Amino acid sequence: MRKRAADIIQRLRDNGHEAWFAGGCVRDHLLGKEPKDFDIATSARPDDILRLYPDGNTIGAHFGVILVRSQGWDFEIATFRSDIGCSDGRHPDCIAFTDAKEDAQRRDFTINGMFFDPFDEKIIDYVSGQEDLKKGIIRAIGKPEQRFREDYLRMMRAIRFSTLLDFEIEPDTWHAIQQQAAKITNISPERIREELDRIWLSPQRVKGFDLLVDSGLMQAIFPEIMQLQGCEQPPQFHPEGDVFVHTRLMLSLLPEKIDSLPLVLSVLFHDIGKPTTQTFDEESDRIRFNGHDQIGAQMSEKILRRLRYKNEIIENTTIAVKNHMAFINVKEMRTAKLKRMMARPTFTDELELHRVDCLGSNGMLDNYEFMQAKGKEFAAEPLIPPPLINGKDLMALGWKPGPDMGKVLLQIQDLQLESSLNTHQEALEWIQKNLAPPE
Repeated sequence: MRKRAADIIQRLRDNGHEAWFAGGCVRDHLLGKEPKDFDIATSARPDDILRLYPDGNTIGAHFGVILVRSQGWDFEIATFRSDIGCSDGRHPDCIAFTDAKEDAQRRDFTINGMFFDPFDEKIIDYVSGQEDLKKGIIRAIGKPEQRFREDYLRMMRAIRFSTLLDFEIEPDTWHAIQQQAAKITNISPERIREELDRIWLSPQRVKGFDLLVDSGLMQAIFPEIMQLQGCEQPPQFHPEGDVFVHTRLMLSLLPEKIDSLPLVLSVLFHDIGKPTTQTFDEESDRIRFNGHDQIGAQMSEKILRRLRYKNEIIENTTIAVKNHMAFINVKEMRTAKLKRMMARPTFTDELELHRVDCLGSNGMLDNYEFMQAKGKEFAAEPLIPPPLINGKDLMALGWKPGPDMGKVLLQIQDLQLESSLNTHQEALEWIQKNLAPPE
């Protein structure tokens, strides 16, 4: 990919234009990381680029950006520009084409404001980005308040870079984020969500969580999480503290590397229903949260739809939230119910949620270990094998389609899962002996 990008730079230069790598790929190169993409900044105007690449995508041309596809890779080619005005806190009102030095001044952070010549291996740095990169600092270019007013998403990007790179946010930049955090709601939910997802999947997700809280961005995006603060829990089951402390602690107990976003989201939201359902039972002298799992699932769905998550993410997260209390009773469950529970596509995440829920409270892992043992015990066969009978078999015995037939099929499956029935013939004989079609 780098070679193809360098070929584009060479072609622009051969036609009399200045061109360099720009932005994140320069930062990653200096950090010794393989860039995920290569953006190109150039003195060439959009029309000049299109003359060289007539098939270029012009969707960003009004901002001086042409998207060029080469050998299966997409490259953004952006004309050096300065941004003028930003009424909506998302996009410049207009732009003016300029030179590389001015172009660097309109970028977000110093570590993203450098250029790189791939042929001379030379860094062009007008914003002291190399120095901040060495020191591990996230610093807005110019006046932080102005940079964020130009695009409020930059506040989220500062948190994300600080989290992923484990850098510190420079004080003036941090203060500007705190002052303008409430304005993040000017940004589309989709753009906010993309930044959040990268924070949640980072090994440093707890740092990201803390930065979102301390900056005020959490209050703007997830006020429901902030409402967990001060929601006390029964100390005999939760010696760690209130629901907020418990949730943060669980987040810290997750494995560093996670590829399941619903798992992290279910940790964040598993107790989101507790403030709403909190009561004090005088008879038992303890705090209770009856139904918080069901309420929490409903709240989780509402929150995730607010951020425009895909249905699959929403469903998998809410299933885990809805069922997280079920693990209390696993030792008393019938085998059939256990197997159905373990056969859910979300079960791996549900079990991990249960593990960190226990470690983040009473520390008792007996039900977790019980389920692990059951997993080994049931591993030799499919958890849900093909059914022994179907509706046609029941109709042959005189049953009519309807709810009663469904109940019988479920009952037969229960017996099959518990190894009480093992063959088609045994199932038919059991029905004939124990059940009769309704009149």
